[in-house]
Amino acid sequence: MKRTTGQDRAATRKWRAATRAVRGGTWRSEQGETSEALFLTSGYSYDDAGTAAARFAGDDDGMTYSRLQNPTVQMLEERIALMEGAEACRTQASGMAAMTTALLCQLSPGDHMVSARAAFGSCRWLADNLLPRFGIETTIVDARENAAWEAAIQPNTKVFFFETPANPTMDIADLEFICGLAKAHGITTVVDNALTTPALQRPIEWGADVVAHSATKMMEGQGRVNAGAVCGSEAFINDVLLPFQRNTGPILAPFNAWIVLKGLETLDLRVSRQSANALKVGQFLETRVPVILHPWLESHPRQDLAKKQMDDCGPLFSVVLDGGREQAHTLLDALELIDISNNFGDARSLMCHPASTTHHNMGPEGREAAGVSEGMLRINVGLEDPDDVIEDLDQALSRAGL
Repeated sequence: MKRTTGQDRAATRKWRAATRAVRGGTWRSEQGETSEALFLTSGYSYDDAGTAAARFAGDDDGMTYSRLQNPTVQMLEERIALMEGAEACRTQASGMAAMTTALLCQLSPGDHMVSARAAFGSCRWLADNLLPRFGIETTIVDARENAAWEAAIQPNTKVFFFETPANPTMDIADLEFICGLAKAHGITTVVDNALTTPALQRPIEWGADVVAHSATKMMEGQGRVNAGAVCGSEAFINDVLLPFQRNTGPILAPFNAWIVLKGLETLDLRVSRQSANALKVGQFLETRVPVILHPWLESHPRQDLAKKQMDDCGPLFSVVLDGGREQAHTLLDALELIDISNNFGDARSLMCHPASTTHHNMGPEGREAAGVSEGMLRINVGLEDPDDVIEDLDQALSRAGL
């Protein structure tokens, strides 16, 4: 395997974003394939015992085992790092494997973390349930309140962990302020960037140390495979994260990596169209529902900050109905085009009721504290004609009494 022409690091970092998404990290074998090769192998053979010893000692750059290196996986890692503006990246088996790895690789008993109240349900489970088992304390704050982050800092605070926009409340956190505050106190920021991807937002540009992804979502884009990624400095990825990942094994399968590579080639096109569709659908829904949480609409309290940090709105937003779970479920059951699904980032329009799905395990009090109400519905606007999506929502809203 060799890198294609111009694939040295200096050259690829000069490329613009869309080019990086298509060509970044490309290797080619002696066959000269244009599409990335899929290497379905768990192990590798060596010309002699000395070569094997040199590779395991780190004196030879070749592959040793697919829990550590795989050509297809490594191409994806290089591409995501380029897109995110990071020095290095390591992929994982899922988005939650990425979040878990990004935290546990650097936190120890006696450490303290500050985490946002509004987050994906499983991310809150890490903070609320998993980390305390290992003697790691977490303070939950409203990520929108800059003063809350500063007030929560303790002498043993090691990590700030948050997502912006938050899923599903669409809370917008001030990346520049939070990351600057963390740096001033020697705290590592871990930003969940799954909802936007680097096509829409690059937290490292605002000072973030570590960026974690569910590549299952927008990066893959068609609901086919699970994947995760963690980006950061070479020192963090190689010296802090890699020892944890190497010995615990949350690795990404080569086939899944190949699928995500193909998804990245169309990411820029998809997010642009889905953002335009989501804005049009959001403008319609704003006239029909009591509350809409859409960062590109003037009704969103942090629209200006969202537009400062993000290049576009993305496909995801939420609405809140007055009739609680019963009315929300009635609307979902009336949908004819839009699928009821808890995934997002898909090319298909999807809708779900977070309180009974993605955030069910938080319990009523936990959901209320996180801003996830019984009347909330989250929608992922896909690549269909937005007028067809609007017509489906129109009839479903009417059947739900709206």
